[in-house]
Formats: sequence, structure tokens, C-alpha cells
Amino acid sequence: MNPPDERLAQQIDFLLAVDQLKQVYRKTKLIADGRWENDAEHSWHLALMAVILREYAAEDVDIARVLAMHLIHDLVEIDVGDTFAYDDAGQADRAQRERVAAKRIFGLLPADQGVALLDLWEEFEARATPDARYAAALDRLHPMLLNYHTGDSAWLRHGIRRPQVVAFNRHIEDGAPELWTFARQLIDAAVAEGKLKS
Repeated sequence: MNPPDERLAQQIDFLLAVDQLKQVYRKTKLIADGRWENDAEHSWHLALMAVILREYAAEDVDIARVLAMHLIHDLVEIDVGDTFAYDDAGQADRAQRERVAAKRIFGLLPADQGVALLDLWEEFEARATPDARYAAALDRLHPMLLNYHTGDSAWLRHGIRRPQVVAFNRHIEDGAPELWTFARQLIDAAVAEGKLKS
């Protein structure tokens, strides 16, 4: 059944299309059962982290905007898949591939909503505002938590070393300095416990 209103029809089509995010699997495993995490689970967990850890944001943030960023930031992966953080070749053209995907996916919406979400997605990618820096900090912290707390670390599986993890995640400090202090301690503990190579 199609909604009688064209605007509502576009919105429903968008919502049905982005259900595919549940089928995009990441390179991290879940703590509870060791299965691969999907992007929808990641986005939900980030949104919850944003609410719970808000007091650690470097600056005042608009939590509604941060939540929106977390809910849309990986929708592009419906088209391009999840690019592993430490895959240099994949990272080289990731931004270009994701931008094309963002235009297509947000273009499914009515023009005003599509433009607004594309702008929000670009703000997140650029880490151009306090909201985006906080949202991006949590996006980096989340897989670190999973890698540390699972018995099958992506770091070990892919031969990732401590300097790579530090370099890739350093911008956590821009959005949440105290969480970067915690993340560095987590990295050190991972090395000491054999979960990450030095």
C-alpha cells in the first residue's frame, strides 16, 4: 500500500530502504555472543553512549543533533559497506565513495529533509562543530570498547599495533578529552594483556 501523500510516500520509502543497515556488518564482534556487529546496532549503541556520557563532552552540545548524527552517520554504508579503520587502501577513497552514497540515500527523502540530513552528515564527517566532535569521539571509542572486551579482537586478527590505534583514534580528545584519557588507558591495558600488539 502506498501512502496517498507524496511526501509521506518518500519518507516511508526512505525508512524502508535504510532497513538495509541491519545487514551491513562491521569488523567488530559483540561482547555477549561473539557474532559480528551490524551498523544498526552500532548506531543504537552510539546514541545511548551520547546520552550517558554527555558530561564528558568538551563543549556544550545539542544532544538531539548528536543523536541524529549517530542515527544517520553510517547510512552510507548501505551502498559502500563498512571500511575497516586500518585499511589504508580502503580509507584512501572512502570519503569520495561515501559522499556519492550520501547523496543517493538522502536524496530518497523530500528535498528539504534530504538536504538537511546531508548537511548534518557532512558536519559529522568534518567534525566541524562541538556536536560533531563529540559524536565522532564516541564513534571511535565504541569499537575500542568492543575490541578490548571481546575475546576476538579485530586488532589481533588484523595485526594492528598500538601506534596505529593511537593515531586513528586521537581525535577523541577533540570531542571528549576525559574519554581520550580513558581510551589511552584502555589501549595500554590491551597491550599489557596481549589484546593489542605494541
